[in-house]
Amino acid sequence: MQVKNRLKPFFENISFDREDNTMVVNFGPQHPSAHGQLRLILELQGEEVLKANPDIGYLHRGMEKMAENMMYNEFLPTTDRMDYIAATSNNYGFALAVEKLLGIEAPRRAEIIRTMLLELNRIISHLFWLATHALDVGAMSIFLYAFREREFAMDLMEDYCGARLTHSAVRIGGVPLDLPKNWIVQLEKFMFILDEQIKVYEGLLSKNRIWKMRLENVGVISKEMAKSWGCSGIALRGSGVKWDLRKEMPYGLYPELDFNIPVSETGDSYGRYKLYMMEMRESMKIIKQLVPMYKESDTQLMAHAPQYISAPKEQIMTQNYSLMQHFVLVTQGMRPPKGEVYVATESPKGELGFYIVSDGSPYPYKIKVRAPSFWHTGLLQDLLPGHQLADVVTIIGNLNIVFGEIDR
Repeated sequence: MQVKNRLKPFFENISFDREDNTMVVNFGPQHPSAHGQLRLILELQGEEVLKANPDIGYLHRGMEKMAENMMYNEFLPTTDRMDYIAATSNNYGFALAVEKLLGIEAPRRAEIIRTMLLELNRIISHLFWLATHALDVGAMSIFLYAFREREFAMDLMEDYCGARLTHSAVRIGGVPLDLPKNWIVQLEKFMFILDEQIKVYEGLLSKNRIWKMRLENVGVISKEMAKSWGCSGIALRGSGVKWDLRKEMPYGLYPELDFNIPVSETGDSYGRYKLYMMEMRESMKIIKQLVPMYKESDTQLMAHAPQYISAPKEQIMTQNYSLMQHFVLVTQGMRPPKGEVYVATESPKGELGFYIVSDGSPYPYKIKVRAPSFWHTGLLQDLLPGHQLADVVTIIGNLNIVFGEIDR
């Protein structure tokens, strides 16, 4: 009785007869189709979404603050844990930013290996997207097919660096290892298989009437909406904006490579699906150009900058000065010049940027990451209203967000 009397004033202020006939539901943060710890607060009128409010923070790990308490080389493996579907793209973006801060460049062979790994990682990421997005929409077979090819690509990554998911395959100043024997042969074999399998994926999906009904005219992002929300990657190019940092702000070897930037004018989920298929073909086209470049390059893998970069392992094992220098760099860290730098690269999901402020100490004074998934999640509050509840799953999967790089 006492409990009932205490709660009586609370219940008196609540009206259980709502005239607007709407309902507020939580989609996530544990829903499997939320693709991570996304809590989406939806106001529904029947099955139609009236309002959507993305709520993030359920996976926060304080990565940027951790970076300020770690030496530059120490932080590099942590970047794997952001977009963990495409770890090498995070490694490369951070390493490139630090190299710009130091004023050094990676040797040509190292840059060739990096670009090979980046494009292979782009294919891995796109295959993962296709598999999980199709599964969300109800296409089970594609999930099995795409994961099969993804396993072959991950075998190649494992042969190079020993890891399948979090690679740490790039170093500040270059790469740690040359390509293993017969790795190029296996890579070419994989690309031949993938080229045939993409035709199978498209044969199963592109003209499938259920697939088209679920994706066509669903999640339409206008050119103005894409720009105002800071979209990048396929989310931007799917709205008719031809913008790819590999072309617009070239870095690494990309100025020397011949490849196209696919663009869709439809702005819907189906148009973005077509772009993913085309981008995998462009990545294979890039890798094929890199193979002869690799064979013609010299064997240097790390930049020669003794004050910042350790000497090659052979020198460390045979020369006393190189061993001492390596010991100092590992225990005390490099000391970059004072200054600040922002470097953006085209990750599989869009513009991935690293802003670094150096005060001359072995630890970054400030690090800020510009992750594409963060902006694509914010877009949901403008994109979802007017759609059916079933389309919410399609749109979230189609935007290809990963919460490792949102809740940093």
